[in-house]
Amino acid sequence: MDQRIIDLYDEYTHAPLDRRTFLDRLTRLAGGTAAAFALLPVLENDYAKAQQVAEDDERLATATGEFPGATAPVIFYEAAPKTGAATGSVIVIHENRGLNPHIRDVTRRLALEGFRAVAPDFLSPLGGTPADEDKAREMIGALDAGQTLANAVKAVEFAAATGMKVGAVGFCWGGGLSGRLATAKSPLAAAVVYYGMPPANEAVAAIEAPLLLHYAGQDTRINAAVPAFEAALKAAGKTYESHTYEGVQHAFNNDSNAARYDATAAVLAWGRTVAFLRATLA
Repeated sequence: MDQRIIDLYDEYTHAPLDRRTFLDRLTRLAGGTAAAFALLPVLENDYAKAQQVAEDDERLATATGEFPGATAPVIFYEAAPKTGAATGSVIVIHENRGLNPHIRDVTRRLALEGFRAVAPDFLSPLGGTPADEDKAREMIGALDAGQTLANAVKAVEFAAATGMKVGAVGFCWGGGLSGRLATAKSPLAAAVVYYGMPPANEAVAAIEAPLLLHYAGQDTRINAAVPAFEAALKAAGKTYESHTYEGVQHAFNNDSNAARYDATAAVLAWGRTVAFLRATLA
């Protein structure tokens, strides 16, 4: 697909553009209204086609609930293996669409790898994740950054109450929050960042948990900040591992999005993530 179309969709999902402006610009790039609307199913997420683990998978115990947040309860979804002890707990931090079916599926995938996976809904202070993804993105932009980070710390404390070590893995907006969480004081034992905006360089000195960083080669918006971040990590003597997957797009792990998903990179990054979490949370 034309990189300009991918970049336009990225701008729409992260700036965000309003939908009318996005569709107008997509129509011009695609060469007409019919072509633009033919592209939409490829550009937008299709959660049903991407589900890997059924909601009622008999190997898993799943639940929803609330834990005490910084100022109010935070809704969460969790999944864990029914048999055998979990290797550790993992906080799954959603993208800027909120706690949607894809993130719930990722939560179940981690549970099948042997972890207790807890996915907080960071839109809980605003009433929780809506079905309308445009509305969810607007709500993400309205969140208080300090309160959101405090809720992430509360999520780690909630998961740590079982006595297991706790890691975090975040995607896109959630990748940025996973990195910021590593700079906060909490029992966090490991953090995985998927194409998330790095934390402020001056906060790097506070990082104690080892980091695993995944970046997409075509993701110029995020990648512009990565060299300075890695330089700060090196200068501070922090433990981290960084991988850039050449030729792939931002959100390459999201298999509900046909335009940006890259199976080769996603499988490689997932294997690295699971191995890293097993090593750090055991």
